[in-house]
Amino acid sequence: MLRTAYPAALWVDLLKSEEYRRYLERPELLRRRIEALSPRPNFVVIDEVQKVPGLLDEAHWLHENLGVRFALCGSSARKVKRGHANLMGGRALSYRLEGLVSAELGDSFDLERVLNHGTLPRIHLSERPAAYLAAYVADYLKEEVAAEGLVRNLPAFSEFLNVAALSDAELVNFSTIARDCGVSSPTIKGYFDILADTMLGHWLPAWRRRPKRRVVGAPKFYFADVGVAGYLAKRGRVAPGSELFGKALENYVFHELRAWNQYREAGAVLAFWRLGSGIEVDFVVNDMEAAIEVKAARKITSDHLKGLRHLRQDHPEVGQLLIVCLEEQAWRSDDGIDVLPVRDFLRRLWAGNILRGRAESI
Repeated sequence: MLRTAYPAALWVDLLKSEEYRRYLERPELLRRRIEALSPRPNFVVIDEVQKVPGLLDEAHWLHENLGVRFALCGSSARKVKRGHANLMGGRALSYRLEGLVSAELGDSFDLERVLNHGTLPRIHLSERPAAYLAAYVADYLKEEVAAEGLVRNLPAFSEFLNVAALSDAELVNFSTIARDCGVSSPTIKGYFDILADTMLGHWLPAWRRRPKRRVVGAPKFYFADVGVAGYLAKRGRVAPGSELFGKALENYVFHELRAWNQYREAGAVLAFWRLGSGIEVDFVVNDMEAAIEVKAARKITSDHLKGLRHLRQDHPEVGQLLIVCLEEQAWRSDDGIDVLPVRDFLRRLWAGNILRGRAESI
């Protein structure tokens, strides 16, 4: 994407071993290289910048003194943060590129394909998703975790990935996962932080403002890509009507909400609402602007609406009440709950008819 957008940019690719070693040993070579060029480049791309955090000081100086602009991209912020690197002090804008969304896929959007292949472009388009997913996970363990020295016990972390995937879209119980992996609970907490810092997953906090009844405070964790989660959890192919299809659908709706929030620059706060009794609503937006429940059902019954109705009892100020499902037609219940097929929900979301964003297009 950056090569297409900035074809004339000077490119520093830290995946190349010789460039990585050169700049790791002497980050100042970047400044000297740019100062020596004529004409001087006004745009520079540094790929995988987290591998050499020292380059951020040079980029800062070049921007301040020579007006050089940079695109600094990478797949992990963890090493940058831990190395106390120069974070540009408000001079840089941060963007996160998510997996494919329905608005990008357009007429080629296929829900079953998305839930089984995932949203990573090459894997989504492949007819051999399992092979590509296996390679993706292996590369992640090799390049992101082992090469960066993020964990001491790589076999335990590899086992953790499989166990954590079984808890995708569920409340996280560190003690249970620690017992299954044979490590301590603090270690498991650290492992989850690695997933978040390397953009392989995201936390979803519990909504706890002004509770009228006892609510759950533990967060949920979602893998960033539904295909990766399915591969690690050994789900096989998920089909409509199965419990695993419902879990995959919930993961994907969260992906779309997060991507919408990023690309629209909406600044929305996403959470989930759950009573101590187990009654819950999958997603709450901002201060009860909207509440969204996901059900992989072809026919919505009163029982499916129970969570939304309990939420409204406790929070009558709630705005839209939505249930995303597999029904063929949209309809509204007698008490104002909108029942939306997946495609309708996604189309309305990106059209700005469900949540409000600051931008008009992706």
